[in-house]
Amino acid sequence: MEELVKKQLSEDGTLLDLENQGIGRVELEKLAKLEPIPTLEKIYLSDNGLSDEDIKIFAQCKISDKITHIYLNHNNIGESGEDGIKALVESGLAKNLICLMLEANKINSLGAKAIAESDNLSCLETLFLDSNPLGHEGVQYLAKSDKLPKLSALHLDSTQMGDKGALELASTETLINLTNLYLCSNKIGDEGFTAIAKSESFKSLKVLSIWRNEIRDAGGKLIAEGNIFPKLERLYMSLNLIDRPVRKTIRPGPLAKRLKTLVMD
Repeated sequence: MEELVKKQLSEDGTLLDLENQGIGRVELEKLAKLEPIPTLEKIYLSDNGLSDEDIKIFAQCKISDKITHIYLNHNNIGESGEDGIKALVESGLAKNLICLMLEANKINSLGAKAIAESDNLSCLETLFLDSNPLGHEGVQYLAKSDKLPKLSALHLDSTQMGDKGALELASTETLINLTNLYLCSNKIGDEGFTAIAKSESFKSLKVLSIWRNEIRDAGGKLIAEGNIFPKLERLYMSLNLIDRPVRKTIRPGPLAKRLKTLVMD
């Protein structure tokens, strides 16, 4: 393991790339015993098939006290419940995190709850939870969390949230610093989108992605009228269910005219 670490460590010692390296429990146990790398800031452990038990071992690593980015996408975290996520976010590895990548795991509402209740994520700015079965209950835990004061980018594509989750998100009184919000492929309809668009908590949004949802004409008309998202710069809204006559009113509208990017059918 020591040789692999040396091979995969960047020249400046700030990045350790162990993505798709066949890392498992044995390797993580060895990693936990290695001498700390004081310059290390980013660690990639994506695509290794890691389980909750593996993550509990990883959480014991003292490899650096300066870790700001952890990438754990495309693993099996959450398959047995919240234990892996809870161990990670309650460990010393989480205390200085700016970015936590957990896309494409098996994290459910209990995993989201562990994140939402952690006292170690006060520095977190970017959270990727795309392609995890959070459901509306998982989104509710995040929306009510007061432990994520610096969170500015929240990735929730394909999290099975539906309108219920969108309504929970819209009601947040704590996630008020979000500038980037990603909600693709969640079966969000007019009710959920309208709540988000009219939410007082999302006035600072600069990027909103609502691709592949079920927004219809009512939501389309709201976009066309343009009295929403005063700071929005980029809107990605293709593959919804807005009829062509309404879609044709969006591009000439006031919101579209002030956007830097508008992607729609």
